[in-house]
Amino acid sequence: VLNFYNDRRKQLLKSKPNNGHIGLVELEKYFDVQIITQNVDDLHERAGSKNVLHLHGELKKSRSTVDPELIYDIKGWELKLGDKCEKGSQLRPHIVWFGETVPALEQATEIVKNADIFVIIGTSLNVYPAAGLIDYAPKNIPIFLIDPNVVKSYIKVNYIKEKANIGIDILINRLKIDCL
Repeated sequence: VLNFYNDRRKQLLKSKPNNGHIGLVELEKYFDVQIITQNVDDLHERAGSKNVLHLHGELKKSRSTVDPELIYDIKGWELKLGDKCEKGSQLRPHIVWFGETVPALEQATEIVKNADIFVIIGTSLNVYPAAGLIDYAPKNIPIFLIDPNVVKSYIKVNYIKEKANIGIDILINRLKIDCL
């Protein structure tokens, strides 16, 4: 498991934010943007986003195996067997694994409940509990879904059937016209 995530961190070192990430930073010029992501990379932060909540953890962090509140930055890309927390337990990737609770879900729910606009980007809306966040969006707000694939049908969703790097530009133009 440590090797698997070490390899992901090495890959992340070579990765760069795409136009979708950069477009969300552009939206911060006009709106209070709160990003809730299922991704464990740091591409939103590297693009310049200010408010990012990682639902499923963060690849560049580790946490204690006995106290999940003890979270540490990983220097470089490698987490090794024998790397321990201050309580003496092995460190593990700060990633939510299958069957584990999503600690940031309550915070994410509050963000969605208070949204004026809700945008969903690049998801099939099949991974729960994150997919259920749409149900907390206020009923009277605009909801946009950017994804090139067919996803669940929602009555009041404005679909932008494009990849994130193209769809975000369409969204920015629509929001500038409709909301500013």
